[in-house]
Amino acid sequence: MVTELPKTNKSLYETDYNLWILETVKKMQCRDVESLDWENLIDEVLSLSKSDKRKLESLLMRLIEHLLKLGYWETKKERNRNHWKGEIINFRKQIKRLLRDSPSLKPYLSSVFKECYQDARDVVSQISDLPISTFPEQPIATLEQLLDEDWLP
Repeated sequence: MVTELPKTNKSLYETDYNLWILETVKKMQCRDVESLDWENLIDEVLSLSKSDKRKLESLLMRLIEHLLKLGYWETKKERNRNHWKGEIINFRKQIKRLLRDSPSLKPYLSSVFKECYQDARDVVSQISDLPISTFPEQPIATLEQLLDEDWLP
């Protein structure tokens, strides 16, 4: 027995997102372009790009946080050095993988680099309970150095 959705002004997109996706894929596979929900489909495709950008920013920020910890958090360095280095390797690899899949995001990464650095600096200051002045105001390295697997502060 098939359950019918209540008849309202709401679209399938608003009432059952998963079903909307499945129906949209079916329509696309059948090349039924006339009945596609173009407005929501366009929004969804654009959101994929936004999602990748947010992910890239987050990864870059986390990379910088761990580089700052390694370079400046002296009281915890001995105990956490290997963990921080492991995280640095992990974040670099994830960033490189994302850029390999979408090389057009490289300029975006460059454009948000300084903002990500400042945000990471604020976060590490809060986490470490060290004054913000402990961490250099200007980035500790270029973006290329930060992504270089052989570079550490």
